[in-house]
This record gives sequence, structure tokens and C-alpha cells, in this order.
Amino acid sequence: MNTPILHQEFRFRLKSALIWSAAAIAVIFVYLAFYPPLADEAAIMNKAMANFPPQFLQAFGMQHMDWGSIMGFYGFVFLFVQVLLAVQASLAGFGLISTDETEFIADFLLARPVARSQVLTDKLLAAFFALTITNAAVWAGSLAALNLFQMGRGYDLRAVLLLLGSIVIFQLFFLSVGLFISLVVRVRSVLSFAMGLALGLYALGALSSILGDVKLGWISPFTHFEPNRIIETGAYDLPLAMISITVIILALAGSFWRYRRRDIPAVA
Repeated sequence: MNTPILHQEFRFRLKSALIWSAAAIAVIFVYLAFYPPLADEAAIMNKAMANFPPQFLQAFGMQHMDWGSIMGFYGFVFLFVQVLLAVQASLAGFGLISTDETEFIADFLLARPVARSQVLTDKLLAAFFALTITNAAVWAGSLAALNLFQMGRGYDLRAVLLLLGSIVIFQLFFLSVGLFISLVVRVRSVLSFAMGLALGLYALGALSSILGDVKLGWISPFTHFEPNRIIETGAYDLPLAMISITVIILALAGSFWRYRRRDIPAVA
């Protein structure tokens, strides 16, 4: 499995993965550091939040949030972590093939005696391994921060593990969808497309909560793995989770099909 393409692609993505990992840990620690002082004023904070428009609370998954519970606060923080993970995975997906094409190195890569399906497999594995580094960082950062800032109140480890366990599917969703879109249309600006996909689906999930439109939420993985709902129920919404898994399978299958038939731009 340690092919030259896989090795080179992973080395290329390693620095970026470490930067994203540091950013994820920073978000977790910075936000959870606010919990102790806010928890001391939980009654005041809960009363203040009750005066906010319900639509605002629903957009940020705060409609059932208890400021005296670190789990409720962690669910709020985890939403921001999801946005970060979505942007990272989207960048990886859109850039997986389009970067090679815009820099006119795809023809050189495909001139090697390696099947296109193997090239794409190696690239996907390298991207997945890089995303897994960030996944592991979120696990380590979350557990460390929760233990540091819990103030002796404890937390629901099972619910935390459920949230953390959803990351791999969440990342694969944006990675696979970003890749598929990049093979359907010519992507000139990876950042623009990645931000559009990640923030667009976040906005769609928020709009679904605001409007109470369940069908609208079927499209967004932010709805499939809504942090506070997982914390409240102690389980995934399996039908919604299966939508994410189905999209991943279809997007990957479609990507392999498109890549084998794709015209690759060459250096003139």
C-alpha cells in the first residue's frame, strides 16, 4: 500500500494537516476555557438566552442548551469544530485532482505505468490519512479540555465518544462530495468552491432548523450529526446518518467513473 504516489501525496498534505489540527485544538481549548466563568453565572445566562429569538438559537443548535452543563457547552463548541473540519475536508476533496490539472502536472502523473483507479485510490488514501491526523487531534483536544475545564461536574463520556465518532463520516462526506464536484465541473479556485460547499451546507442545516423543514435538513451533514441532538438522545439519528453514508458511496463511485474517462489537460 506504500506506493510512491501515496507517500508523496501524504508528505505534501502533512504540514497542512498539522496546521488544521493545531487550529482545531485551539478552537476547543479557547472556547471551553470560557465555560468555568459562564457556569458560575448559569442561571443568568439561561435567563438571558431565553430572551433570544428562537430562530437564532435553533440556527446555532442552542435551543436546549444549559449553560450550567459542560456537555451543553461542548455541543455548542463542537458545531464550530464541525465547520472547521468541513472546510478542511472540502479543500482536500476539491484540490485532490483539480490542483494537479491547474498546475499542469496531471499529465506527467498519469504518464506513469499506474492505472488511473490506482492513482485516485492513492490520492484518496493520502487525503484520508491527513484528515485522520486532525480527527485524532480533535479527540485528544476534546478529552483533554473537558477534563481540564469540567470544574468537577463530570461529563457524559458516551455522548462525547458518539460525537467524536461521527467525525470520520462527516469528513468523508465533504471529501467525497468535493472530489465528485471537481470532476464534474472545472474548478479554478479550490478555496472558493470549498468554502461554498462547507458554509453552504452549514447555512442549509441552520435554515432547516429555523424553518422546521425536516426534508431540507436531509441534504446537510450538519443536520445528520447535530451535536446537541446527539448529546440529548445519546444516539445517532440512523436514517440521517445513512444518508451521509449513501452520499459518500455514490460520490466515490461517481468519482472513479468520471476520473477514468476524464480528459486531462496537458502542457502545450
